[in-house]
Amino acid sequence: MELEWLKKKLPVPTEAKRQMIEPGHPDLSIRRQCQLLGLSRATYYYTPAQESAANLALMRLIDAQYLKTPFYGYPRMTVYLRNAGYRVNPKRIARLMQVMGLQALTPRPRTTRAEPGHKVYPYLLCGLTIERPNQVWSTDITYIPMRHGFMYLVAVMDWYSRYVLAWELSNTLDGQFCLAVLEQALSCGTPEIFNTDQGVQFTAQAFTERLEKAHIRVSMDGRGRALDNVFIERLWRTVKYEEVYLHDYATVIELEHSLKRYFRFYNQERPHQSLNYATPVKVHYGASGAR
Repeated sequence: MELEWLKKKLPVPTEAKRQMIEPGHPDLSIRRQCQLLGLSRATYYYTPAQESAANLALMRLIDAQYLKTPFYGYPRMTVYLRNAGYRVNPKRIARLMQVMGLQALTPRPRTTRAEPGHKVYPYLLCGLTIERPNQVWSTDITYIPMRHGFMYLVAVMDWYSRYVLAWELSNTLDGQFCLAVLEQALSCGTPEIFNTDQGVQFTAQAFTERLEKAHIRVSMDGRGRALDNVFIERLWRTVKYEEVYLHDYATVIELEHSLKRYFRFYNQERPHQSLNYATPVKVHYGASGAR
């Protein structure tokens, strides 16, 4: 009732509402600010991140090749693109991979840096038997190509059921959208362990303190070991081959609606081979799949 009252009191243009959003607000997430203003998150993030048309074409190729050969750093990726007929230099490819948040699986200088002076958390999943829902959750960010730019997608997944608990889009790698997806996921339950990589979004004090406040053990991948988060890496491959690469998203709203349909299908309808062809929602919530 309060939200509806506030929305009626704000007969202002959409662009004016967008300007009211404070990305770094200490108490109100972007999601909550959008709710209060009657503004969809897709509308707030309606402008994709920009690169030149030539770079966008290269980034699409890099993204597709990285799914096939995640051990390629920028030197090998440069060679791959040159063999495909593109006149590129390593410096350019290194910058584009950094923008995309990609790193090779072998130990190399990271394309995403940890929060300076952040607390070091151990990797807790080595040798651990995953045997129940909400035992381990993990999160990661991936690049999503669009017709005239790109966005970033973050998701939280349960390792046992492969259920995607929450996801968010952003046109920047600002940590606020990672906090937003964490809050959304925690509204569904609480894991025993939460695993991330050592990117600045996840090593930030606000993110780790939120996990510790909920009495969740924090686990972090070793440097240059993206396969420590293997299940969500497989999720990205599935999402891109079954959804993203089949479409040419013109707007962020179109992208958000399309992903919403896909994740609903992924969770509720798509049989998963590793789950003995059950769906993630049935494994996560029981035979009925009730939430």
